[in-house]
Amino acid sequence: MTKGIRKFTIAGVQLGPILKETKKERTVERLVSLLEKAAESNASLAVFPELALTSFFPRWFIESQENVDSYFEKAKKFKIGFVLGYAELTDQGNHFNTCILVNDKGEIVHKYRKCHLPGFDEPTEGIEFQQLEKRYFEYGDLGFPAYRSDPEWIDATIGMLICNDRRWPEAWRAYALQGMDLCLNGYNTAANGTSLFGSKENKELRQYHSDLSTTANAYFNSCFAVSVAKCGVEDGQGLIGGSIIVDPNGKVIAQAKTEDDELLIAEIDLEDTINGKQKMFDFSRHRRPELYSRLVDQKGSVETDYVN
Repeated sequence: MTKGIRKFTIAGVQLGPILKETKKERTVERLVSLLEKAAESNASLAVFPELALTSFFPRWFIESQENVDSYFEKAKKFKIGFVLGYAELTDQGNHFNTCILVNDKGEIVHKYRKCHLPGFDEPTEGIEFQQLEKRYFEYGDLGFPAYRSDPEWIDATIGMLICNDRRWPEAWRAYALQGMDLCLNGYNTAANGTSLFGSKENKELRQYHSDLSTTANAYFNSCFAVSVAKCGVEDGQGLIGGSIIVDPNGKVIAQAKTEDDELLIAEIDLEDTINGKQKMFDFSRHRRPELYSRLVDQKGSVETDYVN
């Protein structure tokens, strides 16, 4: 099969904080400006974070909904695709934490709904900032279908994740088993844990875990990965930054230096994924699925009986 465009420039679009009172029009102008800058850098694809149009509202006991219509004409005009995270309200009244993939013609070509929702469905007493994703969103119902893009735009097999999904190796492997060579993820991750649950996490540890989730899984699945944050102090709560672009060896090839709006630009060659896919992680030769049934048959941890 003739290869299309395998070598191209990709942009990770990190965002500084978006406050609750920020008008939608102002946020849209800001993001469109960043999309234009990515196009000026000759990027073929720009990746925005989770819930890029709003404050991370699940920390509050409120609801919010935004539209994404303003981006499509710009994508078509500048011939740049993008991934955008937003709060989706379906015609049936369902709420999902969603991201869409828009191609260089300004067309929505793929959609992903977040599967691994952290937090709780009821407010927890004694903490200032809540994590109520289970209250405001339903579990994603689309699974992990990889998307094969038009090779005249970029010749990629794409997987998309949202925030907590990146911490679950099963999600990456589900995509990799479909030939994924590019994984795109946006996140909003609090900078500090809460002592209410005995957590000793600090900002540095949370950043390390975020980076590890992306670098390790990029290596284990021999793919490029773009993981971008909404960061800074947003409505009083700190969010980690550290947006990164990672190669198939798990090496960081671009990394954010600020906790504000920032573009990460990298030229990637998807041919670089082939080495890992044909050697260490050649699934057809090395995987043993007949031994992995516990991974799908069992949900929670079951303690093994002591054997003398």
